Order: sequence, then C-alpha cells, then structure tokens
Amino acid sequence: MSETLPNLSAASTGGPVPVFYIPATSSLQERRPRTLKHGDTFAVFDHNGDIIAGPGSPEGLFHADTRYLSHLSLWLGGERPLLLSSTLRADNATLTCDLTNPDLYENGRLVLEHGTIHVRRTKFLWQGACFERLGVRNYSCESCTVRLEMHFGADFADLFEVRGTRRPRRGTAYPPVVRRDRVVIGYVGLDNERRTTSIRFDPAPSMLAADRAVFDLSLPPRGACTIHIETRFSELDTSEPVRRRFRSAIRDARHALRRSALRMASVATSNEIFNEVMRRTVADVCMLVTDTEEGPFPYAGIPWFSTTFGRDAIITALEMLWMDPHVARGVLRFLAANQATEEIPEADAEPGKILHEMRKGEMAILGEVPFRRYYGSVDATPLFVMLAGAYLERTGDVETVRSIWPNVRAALGWIDRYGDRDGDGFVEYGRRTDQGLANQGWKDSHDSVFHADGSLARGPIALVEVQAYVYAAKRAGAAIARALGEHGYGVKLDLEAETLRVQFERAFWDEELGTYVLALDGDKRPCRVPSSNAGHALLTGIAAPERAQRVAQCLMGTTFYCGWGIRTIASNAARFNPMSYHNGSVWPHDNALIALGFARYGFKQEVVRILDGLFAAATYMDLRRLPELFCGFSRRPGRGPTLYPVACTPQAWAAVAPVALLQACLGLGFDPAARAVRFEQPVLPEWLDHVTLRGIALCGSRIDVQLRRAAGEIAPTVLSPRGELRVVSIS
Repeated sequence: MSETLPNLSAASTGGPVPVFYIPATSSLQERRPRTLKHGDTFAVFDHNGDIIAGPGSPEGLFHADTRYLSHLSLWLGGERPLLLSSTLRADNATLTCDLTNPDLYENGRLVLEHGTIHVRRTKFLWQGACFERLGVRNYSCESCTVRLEMHFGADFADLFEVRGTRRPRRGTAYPPVVRRDRVVIGYVGLDNERRTTSIRFDPAPSMLAADRAVFDLSLPPRGACTIHIETRFSELDTSEPVRRRFRSAIRDARHALRRSALRMASVATSNEIFNEVMRRTVADVCMLVTDTEEGPFPYAGIPWFSTTFGRDAIITALEMLWMDPHVARGVLRFLAANQATEEIPEADAEPGKILHEMRKGEMAILGEVPFRRYYGSVDATPLFVMLAGAYLERTGDVETVRSIWPNVRAALGWIDRYGDRDGDGFVEYGRRTDQGLANQGWKDSHDSVFHADGSLARGPIALVEVQAYVYAAKRAGAAIARALGEHGYGVKLDLEAETLRVQFERAFWDEELGTYVLALDGDKRPCRVPSSNAGHALLTGIAAPERAQRVAQCLMGTTFYCGWGIRTIASNAARFNPMSYHNGSVWPHDNALIALGFARYGFKQEVVRILDGLFAAATYMDLRRLPELFCGFSRRPGRGPTLYPVACTPQAWAAVAPVALLQACLGLGFDPAARAVRFEQPVLPEWLDHVTLRGIALCGSRIDVQLRRAAGEIAPTVLSPRGELRVVSIS
C-alpha cells in the first residue's frame, strides 16, 4: 500500500525484519482509537480523549509527520475519570467524550461519590491547531471542590520513530517556557528546524508547570464552569481569548466539511444500516481530503499514511469519480505538478514518473528515510494516465486534461523508456536505491511476490495488474489525444495497446490455474500463484472475454471468496496466511476494483456477492467504517470478520469502496457529449429495494435519480432534473 512492510509473519520466519516494517506490538483494533484530521494535522486519542503514548502506540497530536503532543491526560481528584461515552460527530468534525469522577477518598474517607461531576470534553482540529473545551458540571445538591489536572508532554518524534524506527541521534529539546496561561515546548531537530508546541488555557490555571496545569474548581450546587485549551504548532502571540477562537474555529470547521459533502452526490436507500455505511464513507473522505494549491487531494489514511500517496489518491479518485470528479481533478493537477523531471536514483525518480509518496518530517528532510519526495511505485504512472482518461470520459472537461497533457505524454514516455527495463514489451520494477521499496506494486510487502513453491521472486518483476494498467493507460492516452486533435498519436497508442494485449495473453495466462499468473520474475519465469491481482485485468479490459469469465469463477471460488470478500491470494497458495498483510487478507479497495472489472464484463451477480460480503463486514466494524484490510478467515455464522491489528482506519481507498461497489451494481456511467447518465444492466442485492442518488453532476447540471425494484427489474426514475440531463437505461 505504501512505504510500510507490515507482514505479521516476518519476525517468525527468522529472516531479517524488512526496512520500515511496522511492528505489531500492540493492536489498533484493541484500542479502537478516535481519530481527527484537518490538513497536515491529525490526532489519535483514546476513548477518554487522552493521549497515552507508549511502545507500539500511535496516539498523539501530529503535524507534518511530527508528533507535537505525545502525552495528554485528564485527572479529577487525582484519579482518571470514568468513561461514559466517546463519540465522533457524524461528519467527523468533533470528538466528544463524556466522563465522570470515580469514588474519591481522602484519608480513607469517601469525599466525593462517583457520578457527581460530569465532564464533557469536545475536541477538534482546525488550521494547524487542536482546540478543546471542558464543560464541568456539579450534579450534587451541595457545593463541591475538586481538582482538575491536565498532564501533557511533547517528544517531537518523527512519525517513523513512532512506527518503530530507531535513530542513533536526535535534535535538542529545550526547557519549556511557562507563562501565566500557557506553556511553550521547543525542539530543534538535526535539520535545524525549530518545532514548537504551544498550549494555552482559558481561564488561566490555578497552577501551571512545564508538564501540567491544575485547576482548583469550586462549583456551587448544580453549578458549572468551562475551560478552553488551544494547542498550536507555533507560539501564538495573541490576546484574543481561547474561548472566542474556539467558537469561530468550530463553526468554520463544520462549514468546511459541509461544503465538501455538498459537492458530492448523495446516496439514500431502503436499508438504514447501508445508509450509515455510506454516510461514514462521505464523512471519512471529506476528512481525509486535504486542500492543496492544485485542488482537493485525499491523504491515504490514519495514523501511518496521513500524507500524499500517488497510487492511493489515484485509486481513491477512480473509485469515487462518479460521486465527485473534483477530487480526481485535484489529484491529477497535484501529481502533474510533482511529476519527476530528472533521474534521482536515491529517490527512485525518473523523468515522467509519478510520485509515490511525500513526507515532511525531520527524518525525510535529512534523508534518513527516502520518502521526502519518493517515486518508488511502478503502477502510479500508468494509473495517472488511466485517471486522466477516466476523468475526461466522466466530465468532458477537455481544458483540464489539456492543461496536464504534457504530463500525460511524459508519463507515457516513462512507460516506454524506463518502465520497460529490458525491452520485452512489459513494464517491470527494480529499485535503484537500497533504501527504497523492494516490491513496488500495491502489494509492497517484502514477501508478496513469489513462486508456486513459496520462493521469493527476483527482479526486475513484471506484475500482472501493472500490464493491465499500462494497457488502459495507452487506451486512455489515445482517447485524450483524439479529443485534443492529435489523431496520429492516438492511432499509435491504440496500436501499442493492442500489441500489449496480445503479448499479455500469451505470457500471463495459465491454463492449468485457470487465471493469469501473479507476475513474471527477472528471468521471465511466471509466478504461478492465483492472486487477486488478476482481477485488475478485468478492470482495464485487457482480458479476453472467455478468460475473464474463468478469472471471475476462480476469484469467487472457495479458495478466494471467504464470505466477507476476495482474499489477496488463494488459500491453497504456498504463502497463504489469512493474518498476513498481503498474502491472504481481504482489502476492500482491491475488492471494489475487481467488482468494477466484473461489471465491465457483465458478471453482475458476482458484483452483488462482493457487495454482500463487504457490507456484512461493515456492520461489525466500529462506526460502520471499513478498515484498510482485515484477516481472510472464512466467514462463520453469527461471528464478525477477524480484524488486522495494525490496519489504518480511516483509509481513503477503503472508505470509498462502497461507492465503487454501488457503481458496479448499477452499471453507472456517463456520456458528456449526449449529456446523459447511463445505467447498464442495474442490479441490487436482496436487502436493497431502492436506491436514490441525488445531485449527480454532469456538464454544469445536476440530476436526482431513483432506482427501484419492480417485477424483477431495476428501473431508474428521474426525480428532479436541474438542467438538461437525461437518463439512459440499458437492459
């Protein structure tokens, strides 16, 4: 997925632990942390709203890949409060924690009965700051005195340190500066950058020290008080009260999320639980999308991947393209602006190559990790061209595509010059720096590409799905070229795509397996492993129809489909492990892309089965939120899916998987030239009687459509056109 290599079996094999491996020393699923994000800032709290960092814990307040707050804990009368509830607002704008006091004793005597004091803790992020409000109320009929303490600390750890990378040297921490109402904690890194955490209180505490604030509260019967806290990543010199800044910031944060949600088409169905899943999808993608100079860009996921990833953003944009094409436009423009223009071996950069990942932390700046601006993914470049073609087909926005056409041509040039490393017509990968990723497809664990006997493949490696992406990129490039009047170049690309299709069938099809092989190794030996990667060949249309049917049968068979979804590899493969990162787990985005491929070839009942499984899984998930991945154990009656301990949640391409699955079921497509929205052979699962899509945008107009089951058919009805758009239904 990214620069991490978290395979749970790595340590047990006796082999060396891969670089940038995320050690599974604690389970995120056990903690079920509460997450917030805005821009380059994200926070991971426990259910109390505290930050209790420790080995294997991702908790903290992070900005630009640095942890600016590593400890934060609230105490009442010298004890941690009791948790009553912990709730994220439906739009992810705020975290609200309801707490109360435990029984408090003094010299063995009960001085405050539990449940007397209620604390409502509200937290949110906005424009490089974390705001918090503590509403404290005394529900006793008598006056009450209680001490409230806030303990805090900042370690300024780089995100890669938090993930487990050890550094021989660190920068210099400076003694905190304590003032009447604030504490300023400073650190100067080895990169000579000064990083500052400023914590400000309103009202000023009774006592303030370098690591804690103390409020001695005297509350009358039924009385209440409010404390506001602002944590910022610079020393804010202002006399404006924090409570006033809190009010304006929370208003602006909610309005910003509302604007993002209103830009998207909405989904309402006859199934309220599925509606909850779709609302969570919209809320999560709105939170993960970051506004850049080039437009909206979805960061990959929290906690480990809250930054720009080329592959993740492209696939996220593809999955949600029908719902909000603005995200695709932002992704295309951002990646075009950051496309490689020269060879930089230590960054795996080559002219025309599309960004894999960008980091802003101290270790990236110093080169201790190669990810400051890193290009080590083999698939992001053809996927970029695919997205450009899909965006044009979805919107008809020729001008945007014209503006990035030089970048599209450069990407196509990279495919031919650098991607095909040995001139055999296939695109291979092989890292140019020892610090880089060994495997550079979306399954980038060190052991994710192997032969039938389990031995690891040696590079350069040509992955099955990458050839499919290249085929689609050539077709997309040809379509764009024709739209821009470059017909000769379009013909050339179409011919190259057809040549690749013929070569692909010859080299990758395995008659005995009944599917395409996982990859070709550096000696052109096929990796005869049945994998979900083959399903991506259906996504792009490179697969011959009769072989596409056999791939679908393979992927929906018992060795792949576990009841919750399609596993990444078959259960009879040599390295199958349902608890692994890439060798037997279930990834929602992988399933969504496969389902779109199934729909392309007309395998609609298979699409419904995938949606059935992932929807059932979502009903067991905290907040109805599909995680990055979960374990590939077979579904058992009355039991939910088995969670993967260090899966990111929310994760952008997992969050929007239900959006893509719904599109695959409905056969939803667009014809901008005819100003038409198409539904091709729409189907619905049994638990949905009708689906209403509101605000589908096309050519400056919007339309609302309802699809309802009637007499065994799914028929669309236009509810309220807002412009001259029409609906076309294809049986």
